[in-house]
Amino acid sequence: MPHKLKIGIVGCGAIGSSLADAIKKDFSKQAQLAALYDLDLSKIKNKKLAVASLNKLIERSELVIEAASAKVSWPIARQVLNQGRDMMIMSVGGVASHAKELRNLAQRKGARVYIPSGAICGLDGLKASGLKKIKRVMLTTRKNPISLKGNAYLAAKGIDLSRIAKETIVFQGSAKQAVKFFPQNINVAAVLSLAGIGQEKTRVRLIADPNVHRNIHEVTIEAEAANIFTRAENILHPQNPKTSYLAPLSAIAVLKQILEPLKIGT
Repeated sequence: MPHKLKIGIVGCGAIGSSLADAIKKDFSKQAQLAALYDLDLSKIKNKKLAVASLNKLIERSELVIEAASAKVSWPIARQVLNQGRDMMIMSVGGVASHAKELRNLAQRKGARVYIPSGAICGLDGLKASGLKKIKRVMLTTRKNPISLKGNAYLAAKGIDLSRIAKETIVFQGSAKQAVKFFPQNINVAAVLSLAGIGQEKTRVRLIADPNVHRNIHEVTIEAEAANIFTRAENILHPQNPKTSYLAPLSAIAVLKQILEPLKIGT
């Protein structure tokens, strides 16, 4: 009987649940869902796979998928990698400032870390361009003000999202600042900075627009090898409007790359 990769998922919200369903439906021949962990037990659909601690989940798993939040993704990653397990990180904003530590720890423990592209396109071109000189990387994100509701940074700036009637720039700055101020909304900025020229040099502009009903991410890359422009108009995840549907699908695509012998793209 062929070996099945044992997968554990930390965080059973919209993304974690989508990944759990995909493992059971699409990858049952190559992988098995070994354990589920969430601080909120009500989010875990399959109670038989629920475990009481992160350590228990790590013990049962060969690959751990983090789908919790940016607040805890780095401590989770550190704990998983210290035990020599491979992992996939969804809440990239929480580990972006620990990139060097993450790489060194994984190398020291003989583990691999997978970071999906999420809701943006163009990472393949960015990574290839990075082998030569990259002059500029810019992310422009357009979202409906509703998806930014409750953001502390905007509240502190006195920006009343309910009063925005037309396209309005609510943030401009570095990817590092964007990840700090919008941890639930600009995960893609962290991914983009890790794949390219870093958090300080990668620029981000966030636009609130009541006339858009999709999360729109435009990536502009100016490099020695090529000038690249991509635009992704993302359907909102049916269970969580703050998340693009493409985000969990990109993770499923990475999982497919891990499990299958034929790997396409950079």
